[in-house]
Amino acid sequence: MTTKSLTVVTGINRISGPSSGSSILVNDLYRAMPDIHTTFLGRAPVDHAWKTAFDQLITLSTPKRHQGPAFDSYVDELTREVGALIEKIQPNAIHAQYLGFALSLAFSRTARGIPIIVIAHGPDVMAAERSPSEREVMHEVAAASAAIVAPTPALADRIDRLTRGRFTDRLTVIPWGIRLSDARARDQPPTASRPLSLVHAGRLDDNKSTITAVEALASTHQPHHLTVIGKGPLRQHLEQRALELGIRDRVHFHPFLPRAQLWACLPNFDAFVFTTRGLEAFGLVLIEAQAHGLPVAYSDLPGVKEILGSAGVPYIPGDPSSLAAALDDMGRDVHRREALAKAALSNARRYDIATSARQLRELTLRVTS
Repeated sequence: MTTKSLTVVTGINRISGPSSGSSILVNDLYRAMPDIHTTFLGRAPVDHAWKTAFDQLITLSTPKRHQGPAFDSYVDELTREVGALIEKIQPNAIHAQYLGFALSLAFSRTARGIPIIVIAHGPDVMAAERSPSEREVMHEVAAASAAIVAPTPALADRIDRLTRGRFTDRLTVIPWGIRLSDARARDQPPTASRPLSLVHAGRLDDNKSTITAVEALASTHQPHHLTVIGKGPLRQHLEQRALELGIRDRVHFHPFLPRAQLWACLPNFDAFVFTTRGLEAFGLVLIEAQAHGLPVAYSDLPGVKEILGSAGVPYIPGDPSSLAAALDDMGRDVHRREALAKAALSNARRYDIATSARQLRELTLRVTS
């Protein structure tokens, strides 16, 4: 494809730093994208090390407000601010992160013929499933788009249903990825049948369902240990539940770790436990675990098996006894665990962020032609 330099405006209506999986993904994505001049719209405070992926980072000044009585006036004010920036920058394309949140809505109302590619992340789809007003916003943004990107066919199908098939021809799947060159697998393969050292990382909320892992540990035949890394509203409840079950000495809680620190400690564990029970847009943490040679015990949600290939062990979502059985099987069979670790490394190689960046750039070239 002919090399062409493009000017793109994108942004996330949050603090400008690695505050979520989506912001980490976007940072990696534009760092890996060649021949793209990217202006990022975000919020203060700005992580100055994080912003180097973008040619320009502009902090939005319109005070942020959520859905409610003041939302319409907030969007009007944000639209005026974004419109002035679009007029000044004159980008070739707009990449609207999230299908239906306020910044995407502002983009859709100020594009004035500039093609918009909307990138769905998961929380936007969950919000539209819960709320008719969020669904209306999703429809408006989708109608203004030239293309809608989802990381899996399963998420694309949910968007298609929510928008009643009106934009099927605009949907395209671009799998997400990670910076594989930064990952390091453990040096030694498993050599003995023994209790497992397990790790779970993510936000501690209802959808991530970390409680499934905690309760599963109380039902295993082997005394596995679980390390929970992350923060969220259910942290105290999870600690209390581990105490009630008599396994507090086998469940260890650590606060959120920046990615470099998380990746440095992943090879110290035997396996990763993935417990989401509802919608999971992609689950980058699955690939992060696999890239470090960890087998994954995963809740069998739509699309997750396609991401993991044959390198994971499924269990029934939200079912502690099903997870407990999967963990015991993995702990007893060292040869299977070794095979799963090798398959994990092989599968992770499919998800290099450079591939995601190239596909998004090619899509951008097509919609701007």
